[in-house]
Amino acid sequence: MTGSDPRSPDPRSPDPSSSRPPTALIRVWARSHFTLAPAPSRRWPVALQAALSMFLPVALFTLLGQPAVGVMAASGAFTAIYLVGAAPLVRLRLLPVVGVAILLCAAIGAVLAPYPAAAAIGLVVVSLATAALHYGFRLGPPGPVFFVLVYGLATHVTGISGGRRIVDPLLFLGALAVGALTAYVIAVAAFLIARARGVVAPPPRTQIARRPRLDRDARALLLRVAVVAIAGTLLSMLLVDPQRAYWTVCAGIAVIGVNVGRRVAFIRGSQRFLGTVVGAGLFALLGSFPIPVIVLPFLLAGLQFTVEIFVVRNYALALVFITPLVLFIITSTAGAGGGIPWDLILERIVDTLIGAVLGAATGIFHPRAALRRS
Repeated sequence: MTGSDPRSPDPRSPDPSSSRPPTALIRVWARSHFTLAPAPSRRWPVALQAALSMFLPVALFTLLGQPAVGVMAASGAFTAIYLVGAAPLVRLRLLPVVGVAILLCAAIGAVLAPYPAAAAIGLVVVSLATAALHYGFRLGPPGPVFFVLVYGLATHVTGISGGRRIVDPLLFLGALAVGALTAYVIAVAAFLIARARGVVAPPPRTQIARRPRLDRDARALLLRVAVVAIAGTLLSMLLVDPQRAYWTVCAGIAVIGVNVGRRVAFIRGSQRFLGTVVGAGLFALLGSFPIPVIVLPFLLAGLQFTVEIFVVRNYALALVFITPLVLFIITSTAGAGGGIPWDLILERIVDTLIGAVLGAATGIFHPRAALRRS
């Protein structure tokens, strides 16, 4: 669940679903899972920033003898993947706002964690509020998903077990703040290095709005998020597990992203599920080997780097690495015991299937003419 939205298929192009025969659409759908689209720009600088934002806080706390705290800080590193398409100075000015918003979402989750019903309502409210602001200000990829993910992680890792908090909320929030601050410092350093070398920044692909405004496409995206948040939360509470609702909702919101168009919604939903299943298998494979704590910073940073390289080229392939990254963060933060957590893997597959179906199904709220990038 990270990085920019893939540029293939391009949601700005006309939707061929009304003119192509079903067999041609099936071929397009099948190829989308295995084809690498060209990257819109060089990805390694963005990938390196994201990887360093993940590596440095985890490595620092690991060296201090607190690897679990380092993994908590890794959640703040998601700040680094926002506004990568904006003008450099605009990104530096707004990235602290993103970091504060991520921290605020986590704080709300930590406050509501002991109260399942309130946490479920909070999940819907946070999803709607962050989506409205994100689409209103036109922040671009990756969409509001990581604000919701951090909220869910906070409710999960700071919840009650045996009459006490699993992780102290202040510790979690403090670590997350360190991660977000590290991401911003790295962004500033990258900007200064590029300017000193005379590197000319490419034209911005994301134009941030000065004031929030929900146009027709943004309203449709917000409606889709509302459907996913409400339906995903209710389904999890009634049929699955209330504590897992955030994963279902995140899967659906990730499918929505910032894309419009029915074909894009269906393809992203399918890619989401396939990538998660394969990624869960990769997590099981990696988890079958004893991973020394000193290796964990390199593992998380490597996964994050790989995600950012591939996410604009093939969403399904990116999910193969996103899934173990998030699962390692969850298991390491919550202090899970040794061995492969098969129950957790199966839960994530089920939750992702529900969320991906919901996210894809909400594509019907976009009329065929609404095929511009939001």
